[in-house]
Amino acid sequence: MKAYKAEPNADLEFSFPDELVWEELDRQGVKLPIQMKFVDLVIERDDDVLLVEIKDPSNKRAPAEEQQAYFKRLSDNSILTQELTPKARSSYTFLHLMERDAKPFKYVVLLGLDAFDGAQQKALLTGFKDRLLADIRCETDTPWRRQHIADCVVLSVDIWNKTFADWPVTRVPAAAANGEAAA
Repeated sequence: MKAYKAEPNADLEFSFPDELVWEELDRQGVKLPIQMKFVDLVIERDDDVLLVEIKDPSNKRAPAEEQQAYFKRLSDNSILTQELTPKARSSYTFLHLMERDAKPFKYVVLLGLDAFDGAQQKALLTGFKDRLLADIRCETDTPWRRQHIADCVVLSVDIWNKTFADWPVTRVPAAAANGEAAA
């Protein structure tokens, strides 16, 4: 199993089996096309390609004000229009131009919402997938003629672990997330 964190200070850690074909698309320190925003991961399966974006407002180092601001942006859909949809479009475009689009693309958004209570989580997640897919398919006054994203799903950490049981994600303790030895 190979461990992966989207950022050095992230406290969500994935465990991927060695045979899984995946790559970090939003790499730091390498030349990437200007004005393009990429998803965190691309996972290639036999029948499709998963574009995986990780958003974790529950990160232990995020101040409460920042968590609440993020919750508001999730609630008012600005995360959809300003972050999630552009990342899906840019990531697809990049992979298309690299001739890596032979399989259907599915967009997976992992939201670390465990800092919020159950009612808040339910309010956020209700209809989120439908709003996201609608925004991806129709960013302008005319829908895209090509459905570049076949489907999408928005998951909490718990649902991720049920859906992708062979690729578990865990929240690591703050000291370990910082790369320090846990006490």
